Amino acid sequence: MIKILLLLAIGFVAWSAIRVYQRSLNKPPAPPRDQTVEDMVKCAHCGVNLPRSEAIYSAGDFFCTSEHKQLGKK
Repeated sequence: MIKILLLLAIGFVAWSAIRVYQRSLNKPPAPPRDQTVEDMVKCAHCGVNLPRSEAIYSAGDFFCTSEHKQLGKK
């Protein structure tokens, strides 16, 4: 009886593995991620780090918001 249960368990595991493999073949390949690395800068007023593209540059310093730009360097 134990041999029959063991064979059924092995068969179920093999059947499950085959189904997972077949499903993975039907999936479209994942699009490549954009691997660009961007420089981080620190706000001259509060010290928060943010990407250079999101920062506001003024008078040689970077700021995170226009309010901090108006308040100036701490």
